Amino acid sequence: MGVESTAASESEKEVNTATNGKIQRRSQNDHALAKTKETVNAIDTLPRSWTIEKSEELYRIDGWGHPYFSINAAGHVTVSPKGDRGGSLDLFELVNALKLRNLGLPLLIRFSDILEDRIERLNACFAKAIARYNYPGEYRGVFPVKCNQQRHLIEDLVKFGKPHQFGLEAGSKPELMIALALLNTPGALLICNGYKDREYIETAMLASKLGQTPIIVLEQIEELELAISLSQQLGIKPVLGVRAKLSTQGVGRWGTSTGDRAKFGLTIPEIITVVDRLRQANLLDSLQLLHFHIGSQISAISVIKEAIREASRIYVELALLGANMKYLDVGGGLGVDYDGSQTNFYASKNYNMQNYANDIVAELRDTCTERNIPVPTLISESGRAIASHQSVLIFDVLSTSEIPFESPEAPVESDTQVIHYLWETYQSINRENFQELYHDATQFKEEAISRFNLGILSITERAKAERLYWACCHKILNLIPQIDYVPDDLEDLEKIMASIYYINLSVFQSAPDCWAIDQLFPIMPIHRLSEEPTQRGILADLTCDSDGKIDRFIDLRDVKSVLELHKLKPGEPYYLGMFLNGAYQEIMGNLHNLFGDTNAVHIQLTPKGYQIEHVVKGDTMQEVVSYVQYDAEDMVENIRQRCEQALEEKKISLAESQRLLQTYEQSLSRYTYLNNPSSPS
Repeated sequence: MGVESTAASESEKEVNTATNGKIQRRSQNDHALAKTKETVNAIDTLPRSWTIEKSEELYRIDGWGHPYFSINAAGHVTVSPKGDRGGSLDLFELVNALKLRNLGLPLLIRFSDILEDRIERLNACFAKAIARYNYPGEYRGVFPVKCNQQRHLIEDLVKFGKPHQFGLEAGSKPELMIALALLNTPGALLICNGYKDREYIETAMLASKLGQTPIIVLEQIEELELAISLSQQLGIKPVLGVRAKLSTQGVGRWGTSTGDRAKFGLTIPEIITVVDRLRQANLLDSLQLLHFHIGSQISAISVIKEAIREASRIYVELALLGANMKYLDVGGGLGVDYDGSQTNFYASKNYNMQNYANDIVAELRDTCTERNIPVPTLISESGRAIASHQSVLIFDVLSTSEIPFESPEAPVESDTQVIHYLWETYQSINRENFQELYHDATQFKEEAISRFNLGILSITERAKAERLYWACCHKILNLIPQIDYVPDDLEDLEKIMASIYYINLSVFQSAPDCWAIDQLFPIMPIHRLSEEPTQRGILADLTCDSDGKIDRFIDLRDVKSVLELHKLKPGEPYYLGMFLNGAYQEIMGNLHNLFGDTNAVHIQLTPKGYQIEHVVKGDTMQEVVSYVQYDAEDMVENIRQRCEQALEEKKISLAESQRLLQTYEQSLSRYTYLNNPSSPS
């Protein structure tokens, strides 16, 4: 004991020596200013008025949400499903009304009118470009089924697309089955992409006998011989296309999916091989389409211009080689402005839909006119731009975890010296010295932990030291918004101090791209937007996985690590919305922790308000366990048998066993997500 005490004493002397000089040098100046600084800080932290306009600016809703989402005078997010053609819904009131219909959160709300509006806008943009540049051809859009295969959405899309002869694109055999069954629009195109076997190609060829227009796009050289063989066997002359690997490189997250090493497509030598082989088989007139794809979510218009310039040259050359060219499919890539910045940042785009259509139409007209080749029918596969806006994911906050903060009390004389140092640091913090004092406070906290580990500090003293440290951080954090430049060493302070908001959601099920590829989606409260959001938080989901969180949020300048949120009110729900997530997320979700599909509703605007077109109930526990090969009846029977055994052994009463069985069976029939008692029922 004597040796340990001596070692601890020597350590304490070293710590004191290292810190005394800094405290003494600073204290003479700081104590003289302390009263003035406290007054300034008190003024700085007075409540500031908050307006709806400030919420609009903070969450950038005008940037990413126009013309569908805005904020009303009550501080609630509103939805205008028909865009600027009139009519809106209060999203907060809609959610409460849906909950009264026994639809629990999380809840996916699909607005059918937005889907219709997106289709109309895309077709209107191409129609305007065609008129502007006197393009003697037409536009026929197709929707890539892979973006969202949900039946009601595809049915709506086919219905809304009929006036525009809007078609579908299939990237697999199951998607081809869907497209063949649902696409009944005369003149609409069915683009057949993806890996193809004999059955795929045969089905597509035979479908032409039903009056449909399937175009089989050759993406692997092996598909060529299958197509020739089946054409001869069936006596059907197919409509074929080739997908070209352009040298133009995409940008953003999917930029590397293009070029010579792209997963799909044919090189120029392979395309020439296709032409020669089709000529030998007397099928060169079947080659009618050129397809290319330079990646999803193209953020820079310059890349689109380069791609269409290269593709238009290939198209013209194929026509000159004798191919019966009629169509040019520009693929996907039309971006969505997720952060509203209108830049070439990967979560944004520096062009609008009209710019996109103009550049494609103008380049094709010029190239074809130059070589005296008839212009093609234009096709685009703009899935993200059509489907993203139409769905909103609503989820509630279950609870929060915050770094505790209490106005610190002055230390008593008997407190250890490091506590006095932290108290003096806390008192002295002001706009001029907060960066230096942040490092001092951090050093003192580390010294307190070191002393605790050496047995010098008690756990009570360590707790007091840590409270003072967090008080210093809170004070500094309140000063940061008042300065123009945040020093690099303080950039992480806001994230360190952030609250954790526990949300009734599985990121892996409902927003897998957030986890897998750091995709950004706009997230914001859908109510209380006339109040200042005084908290800074990250979102943690229900799964027991450390990756089950969202800590990257949209921002004008780049990406921010915290989201501005409101303090929870006891007994009141707090709803957040994730927007622009209608493409890919619904079908790519997984069953981590067996959280299943969410409840979903389809809403359509009416002159009297709205109507619920469809309700798609989310997965029950019985359904999700069946996905992993469990039988619910067997599970119940196992529990019943164990209850009987426990009864015999007098470990459980009859009433308790019956209650357990009843609860177990009822749970299996219920939603996989939590029932938040603060939400209205």
